[in-house]
Amino acid sequence: MSITRINEFTAADGKSEELYEFLQSLIPFISGSEGCLGCEVLRKLGAEKEFVVIEKWDSEAAHKKSVANFPKEDMQAAMVLFGAPPVGAYYTV
Repeated sequence: MSITRINEFTAADGKSEELYEFLQSLIPFISGSEGCLGCEVLRKLGAEKEFVVIEKWDSEAAHKKSVANFPKEDMQAAMVLFGAPPVGAYYTV
């Protein structure tokens, strides 16, 4: 059974475009990970600082494996772009 991971992000003041570009830059990494079925970045209508990343995976384990392989220094460098801690959860049909 496949799962969907929905991640919510809020940009820091004045960092909306930079956060959007950073999230977009993650798509090739996520999509290229084993078990990924698809990924997209969406901006909330009427709230330019709010984004979601929707990921579809073969399994929760496949998602967790991809996160473990993500370069930690890239995520640390992006922390200044976040106006609040990211939030995420797994969903099934």
